[in-house]
Amino acid sequence: MSAIRSFDTLLARLAHVHRRFRVAVINAVDASTIEALCSALEAGFVEVLLVGEAPSAALAQRLAPFADHVRRVEVEGEDAAAARAVDLVRQGEVDILMKGLLHTDNLLRAVLNKEQGLLPAGRVLSHITVAEIPQFPRLLFITDVAVIPEPTDQQRESQVAYVDALCRSFGIEAPRIGLVHFTEKVSPKYPLTLHYRTLAEAAAQGKMGTTVIDGPLDIRTCVDPEALRAKGIDSPLQGEADALVFPNLEAANGFYKTITYFAHATVSGILQGTTHPVVLTSRGDDSRSKLLSLATAAISIL
Repeated sequence: MSAIRSFDTLLARLAHVHRRFRVAVINAVDASTIEALCSALEAGFVEVLLVGEAPSAALAQRLAPFADHVRRVEVEGEDAAAARAVDLVRQGEVDILMKGLLHTDNLLRAVLNKEQGLLPAGRVLSHITVAEIPQFPRLLFITDVAVIPEPTDQQRESQVAYVDALCRSFGIEAPRIGLVHFTEKVSPKYPLTLHYRTLAEAAAQGKMGTTVIDGPLDIRTCVDPEALRAKGIDSPLQGEADALVFPNLEAANGFYKTITYFAHATVSGILQGTTHPVVLTSRGDDSRSKLLSLATAAISIL
């Protein structure tokens, strides 16, 4: 099956799956979340379980045409609602967890609970953004814009593994992963570049299957063949990276905000490392972004 190179293709692919993924949404009381759920219900790829506070009468009416695929579990309080939703995932009643209108801290407390959460011992929690940027020829996978401030070498290896797996879920058989830095030179002055080189060499030796990794590279040499040629750099990515791994949260989040504001990119995002995908959206995200985040979660477990 061909690789998914746009969000429209992602939604079209899910429309032909003939499966509804069970989604627990915590405090779905805002218009953008309800609209996203209605779009996903109409597209036919979700069953919805509303956990926590009830939506207003007007928002509930928007869901009325899909009543056969919507249930509700009434729970008072953000912490209690998050804990109940996580418990439903652990019991096998839910495939995907989604944040509605609640504080991220409340959600993460439940997800990261050592006894009753969704993060297995030894696993790293991270976040992946998928971006569709106008005039860019493919989707771009980005990590980590939301969770890990300064990744350790071990955490970075997990980030690489997660983004590799998500690329493969999108049908990319040989993901190309660029390790972003401001320089293309490996130097002890910048210890991160030494680890980048270790990762690139491991991939070159076939330790990650068909995955191609290179770095350190700046953003442009990761994604622009002309920039590679101009700088005289020989890279196995060939300027066609599918994914970018950033050195820290500050750099990744700055890039994320730049492409969404100045380049008008459309984005989706999910947590990785958990037993089940978690859709962690911002209250500022529009309904389209929330729909696409749900679709990204669905394709990741298809």
